[in-house]
Parts: sequence; structure tokens; C-alpha cells
Amino acid sequence: MALKVKAQEKLQKIGTHAGKYRYIMMPELYTSLSQDKVIKEAALRSGVSKGIMQACWDAAGEVIKAWATEGHSVALPGLGTMRFGLRAKSVEKVDEVKAGLITSRRIIFTPAVELKDELAGTAIQITCYDRDGKEVKRVTSTSGEVEDPENENQNGGSSTSSQTGGGLPDDGD
Repeated sequence: MALKVKAQEKLQKIGTHAGKYRYIMMPELYTSLSQDKVIKEAALRSGVSKGIMQACWDAAGEVIKAWATEGHSVALPGLGTMRFGLRAKSVEKVDEVKAGLITSRRIIFTPAVELKDELAGTAIQITCYDRDGKEVKRVTSTSGEVEDPENENQNGGSSTSSQTGGGLPDDGD
């Protein structure tokens, strides 16, 4: 399995390349999986009935929510940990400290090393689209290595590319 990425040619409006068209990469998002589908698959993989899996799922969610809102960093099996955090304005004097200084509440996820390693080792499929939305090139890495065209002295990961129509020259990717 590979991560799917799209590179869309877009007009840059700010920065050093303002006024120029550049290819911007972003992950292609898949559809959201429903809770029911996840529970059904987990039940199938574990050999536990869907009803029991649903009860366990609901209980785990309630425990995670309760502990995280009490200030704990809670383990998410195979994924990492999550905790709540916040952003707040600072003040000079202790008399000025109040809840109104909090500007946002956030959920902070810290991925497990194993999850980061898995992501780093996953191949990437890039589909390039010109400014009119026409597909002009595909690039697929065969490993999790990332090529760095700015540092050509290093040995990059192997990749293959195919051009689908006009647009971008094949520069040996």
C-alpha cells in the first residue's frame, strides 16, 4: 500500500515565488470511515462479536475522554498518545490570571515511534495535475525514502515515473 499525494499547479500569491505557477503537493484524502465500519472490521479481525466490540469501543472512548479531560496523557493502542492542551495569553501579574486568557482548547496527538516508522517506510504515489486539472505525470516511490533534488550527492530512494500526455518533461525521476 502507498500513500497517495497530488501535486497541483497553482499560482503563488505570496512568498518568494509570488506571481509564478508552482506545483504544490498535498495528501489525497480518502473518504472518512464510519464508526460502524471500523467496529465491524475490528470485530472480524479479533474474532469478537460486533456487539461486544461496540460495547468495548464505547467504553474505551468514555475512559479516554474522562481521563484526558482530567489532564492525563492517554495511550491509544498502536497509535501513540493523546491529551488536551490549550493556548492562552500571558500576563505580567498573578492578579491578572483568569480563565478568559485561554484563547483555544486543543487535542494534542503524539504518534508512537512504531507508527512514525511505518509511515516513513510507506511508498508514495504522486499524481501531478496542471493548472487546468489535467493529469500530466505520475511518480511512485518503491520505498519510504524521500528524494532530495537540492542535495543530489545523496543516494535517494528508487522511483519510477510515467508521463501521461504533454506538460512536464520526464527528467529521469
